[in-house]
Amino acid sequence: MARYQSHGTGLCEPSQFARLGKGVVFEVGALIFHPENIEIGDDVYIGHQTILKGYYKNRMTIGTGTWIGQQCFLHSAGGLFIGSYVGIGPGVKMITSYHTDLGVDRAIIANPLEFSAISIGDGSDIGINATILPGVSIGRGVQVGAGAVVTENMPDYSVVVGVPARVVRMRQS
Repeated sequence: MARYQSHGTGLCEPSQFARLGKGVVFEVGALIFHPENIEIGDDVYIGHQTILKGYYKNRMTIGTGTWIGQQCFLHSAGGLFIGSYVGIGPGVKMITSYHTDLGVDRAIIANPLEFSAISIGDGSDIGINATILPGVSIGRGVQVGAGAVVTENMPDYSVVVGVPARVVRMRQS
């Protein structure tokens, strides 16, 4: 019996997805786990070495016309909903789970996992190396600055920057 077990190779066939739209591009080195829980709309681009970390439960949904840069990590254990025509810069991380803290008598990693969905509204843009934490809802047309760490919900058409991210202005029509 092997001491360690893999969760798979990250390679899959188009027929394994819950839904795979037309015109989807997966660049070399993209890895996909649990494609049966991943829905991808039409004309989506997924960059080199990006990981779509589906989970045995909950859903990852990526809307039509979305562009995902290289070396992103998108995790959907708690559910991940990305709208249509969203830009996701290289190196972006989205994580939908965290370990509870039951006190110092136990290693944090030994504590139970909690799950909380992330939602990204249509037409938003997530800057290079930004991080979106569990339970965050980002509204429509939101611009998230490079390197921002988004820890709370952001309103439609806001521009957010910093660690932790904060609204610096509203976009105008």
